[in-house]
Amino acid sequence: MKKELLKRVWYFIWYDDSLLSWIVNVIIAFVLVKFIIYPGLGFLLGTSYPLVAVVSCSMEHNNDFENWWAGSKAWYESNGIKKEEFVNYPFKNGINQGDIMLLKSVKDIKKGDIIVFNGNSANPIIHRAVKIKETLITKGDNNAVQDRSTKEVLGKAIFRMPYFGWIKILFNGLIGEKIIKC
Repeated sequence: MKKELLKRVWYFIWYDDSLLSWIVNVIIAFVLVKFIIYPGLGFLLGTSYPLVAVVSCSMEHNNDFENWWAGSKAWYESNGIKKEEFVNYPFKNGINQGDIMLLKSVKDIKKGDIIVFNGNSANPIIHRAVKIKETLITKGDNNAVQDRSTKEVLGKAIFRMPYFGWIKILFNGLIGEKIIKC
């Protein structure tokens, strides 16, 4: 009896093409991602935020490093960062709105690292470390000015998945959050 019930449930989940089966599959996928995959990834990478969607334009270079640098070099060079140094930084071509960043815990932040930290907004902030002295100073590559200092650092960006963050951005728009236009 139990074996027959398990076969029917298995068939319903994997082979049935009904609307109800589709809804159950979406619920199962959500539960797996929310309560198993995301926390598991966080455990492996040592952070409570292993994946972060980029919702702003603060790190964009518009896919053209040379033009971006021409417009931004005055600030960077006045703060002791030369182009030769910047091209060796992680994600030297910036990060675009709608990207998802994979994060790992960070013990040692280096100048040029892309970090995610809690700021004064509802969403975590993703910026580049530009000065490391008594405090950590960050700046969005596409912002005109630096941040004063970071609050709680959630992680360091190690991998970029382009476009997948648009799912979160569009969903947030559906529930009434403002979508930032770049």
